[in-house]
Amino acid sequence: MKRFLSMIKYDYLQRTRSYTFLITLCASMAIAYTFVPEPNANYSTLRIADYVGYYNAAWFGYVTAIMSSIFLSLVGFYLINSGIKRDSETKIGQVIAATSVSNFKYLLYKTVSNFLVLVTIVFLIFLMSIVLFFLYNDGYPFELLQFLKPYLLITIPALFLVAVLAVAFEVFFGTYSVVQNIGFFFLFSILLVYSPQTDRQLSYDIFGSKIVTNHMENEVQKILQTDQKPGLNIGFVLGNVNRNKKFEFNGLEFPTSFIISRLVWILLGLALVTLISPLFHRFTKKVQRQKKKQSVVANDQRLAREINILKLPLPEVDYGILPLLKSELLLLFRKGKKWLWIVNIIGMAFLVALPYKISHQIVLPIVWFLQVGRISEITTKEVSNNVHYFARTSYLPINRLLLSQALSGILLLQLLAMPLIVRLAILGETKAAFSIVLGGLLIVLFAAVSGMLSKGKKLFEVLFFMITYANINSIPALDYFGAFEHHPNYILQLGSISLIVLLTGILFKKYQLRE
Repeated sequence: MKRFLSMIKYDYLQRTRSYTFLITLCASMAIAYTFVPEPNANYSTLRIADYVGYYNAAWFGYVTAIMSSIFLSLVGFYLINSGIKRDSETKIGQVIAATSVSNFKYLLYKTVSNFLVLVTIVFLIFLMSIVLFFLYNDGYPFELLQFLKPYLLITIPALFLVAVLAVAFEVFFGTYSVVQNIGFFFLFSILLVYSPQTDRQLSYDIFGSKIVTNHMENEVQKILQTDQKPGLNIGFVLGNVNRNKKFEFNGLEFPTSFIISRLVWILLGLALVTLISPLFHRFTKKVQRQKKKQSVVANDQRLAREINILKLPLPEVDYGILPLLKSELLLLFRKGKKWLWIVNIIGMAFLVALPYKISHQIVLPIVWFLQVGRISEITTKEVSNNVHYFARTSYLPINRLLLSQALSGILLLQLLAMPLIVRLAILGETKAAFSIVLGGLLIVLFAAVSGMLSKGKKLFEVLFFMITYANINSIPALDYFGAFEHHPNYILQLGSISLIVLLTGILFKKYQLRE
């Protein structure tokens, strides 16, 4: 047991001391600050019809717990879903595989470590919710139980299941991070739209939020004296704040069946870890790939001995950007499985076949998100392959290397969006078409800069997932490709943001070169 706890401790410390975790933690705290809007804010996060709750302890505790459950389930997976892969790359996994630690113990310790990372974030959000209560409350007394109860019964079980799913996806899909990202994206969307019809079905809600929102809807329904359920809005809903009315929400007594169901979900998570333990490769695939690589190297050496060097043409030095751009494009196109390009082609066909509004608002962000595994490594593949010092000493690393990396990603996204761009141009929607071009430019620059700042791809994967999900759910504030109606200066604003991100990347790259 002592060795097991030590493994958890050191894995947890390794994760929480990384740049990616610290930056994600700061971003999470900034977003958590908006879970309960300040009294004069022009948005709402949880609203039933035109009603929001009085700012008492119950409203703060339950709303922040619900938002944390959904938000951290959304981004938490992308933060923790590479624990096994990291052990393989750092050779720690091979060391553990040579010990008596069983597959189940290893996967369990990874699950617990994942869970503790997420609990660290939710604990800080919990403290922030208490601070916000004292800043915003409507004169109601502080009740600690109204904060503890929803976090323990709603948020904690949901995060444990996310920790289990992160391990399960790594076991099933191995190094195919793109498949993991896409698979969880659709799984999360399906679970979020699940709508229970009976009290018994409320127990099947993994996020645990439906029972609370259902109770709130019933309270507002009594106030409105209607037979129809009032509309529920969860998320950042802009406008109509002046129309909001207040109702008293004092929490609820969770039924015993719901409490038991939350414990059952945790036990099912442990059962899933047990079931997938025999399927864990125990880091033998890496060895097999190395043997195959050694065989390829041996064949290359044999061919090299057969080549007459004197008959080879003299090499030509080319300091232009085109050879680098060609190489970067080939790296992007060849990355990942070939069948993913079939999915991309189908997505491009949907951009033509579906109504252009749907294509612009839903299909395009999904098609671009499918490239997250490609564009997230634009500036990080040098570090992951230990060639960053060589790359930084190359000829004109900013004007040639960095520019070719950014251009390759931009060209990839523009190629995928080209059917919609041409379609909008034919329809006379030139502003929308140009917005897509600027959007592709912005997201690639953002990927490049976030990779340089965090020294990894995780931060961009997390943020890009959040941005994509927000756009699919029609949140105009995060629209970066002109899918929704905006003010006349939207194009100028988009271009200005792109310019700021570009200058940030150039300045940071120069700083890296000086160091």
